[in-house]
Parts: sequence; C-alpha cells; structure tokens
Amino acid sequence: MTADAPFDQNDFLFCRIAHGDVTAHEVYRGDRVVAFLDICPIRTGHVQISPIAHYETFEQLPLNLVTEIVGLGQKVAHVQKRLYGVDRVAFLFTGSDIPHVHAHVVPIVEKTDITSRRYIVEEDVTWRDLPTPGDPVLASTAEVIAQGLRDQGLP
Repeated sequence: MTADAPFDQNDFLFCRIAHGDVTAHEVYRGDRVVAFLDICPIRTGHVQISPIAHYETFEQLPLNLVTEIVGLGQKVAHVQKRLYGVDRVAFLFTGSDIPHVHAHVVPIVEKTDITSRRYIVEEDVTWRDLPTPGDPVLASTAEVIAQGLRDQGLP
C-alpha cells in the first residue's frame, strides 16, 4: 500500500479478522478490540489483541485504546497463569510481521520463549516456522481462555 493509495481493509489480515471477514479462534470481542489465538503460537494459549480500527504501528494508537488493550492483556494473563501454571506472561506490541498493530500475550514457560538477537551467541542462526496446532486444538484452547475471561466479568 502506498501513501497515495486508498486504505482497503482487505490489504491486511488483521483488519479482515477484526471485521469478521476471516475466521479466527477468538477469546474476546469488544466494540474496539478483538483477541484471538495466534495460529503459530510460541506457547499454548498465545493470544493476540488487535484494535478493530486499522493502525499500522503502536505509536499511532490513541492512548485510551492502548489502555484498553493493556487492560485486556492483564485479564488474559491472569487466565493464562491459572490455566498453564506459569509464573510469568509476556506482553508485547509488535507489527513487524503484520502491518496492523497487535499485542502478543504469551505464557512464559522457558526464559528463552521471548528472545532478542543480542542474546544469541551463534552468528548463523537457523529458524524454522512455528508449528500450527490445528483448528480443533485452537478451538478448544480459545474456549477455555474465553470462559476464563467471562469468569472475570467480561462479556
């Protein structure tokens, strides 16, 4: 998409998910945000929270929307800690892979679950695509997390 081209939500996967044009394993849907499972999770229960309106990068988000996303992230983290027995949950905004701002909420099992290149000693690192657990597993995981959020009073 260029600066001169009109915005088309069909250009961005997360816009299409947010507007219901692409199915995702949702754990929460509000008026301004949607939370769904990552299809290539770092760990089971890895949730992505995305605004429904299109914002390409984190700094473009209005502060009240940042607050809403972070608040939902905290609620998701409480559910993940209870479900997966972890002491920590990572929360990070990204946008390098999908040009629609989103936050990841990831149960941390190993301290290397969320890493940075600066900590890797080897010069040549080989990466592989993360495995996809498949729809039945994602659907089951989404329902358990969604129920945990409902138990906290979310609709």
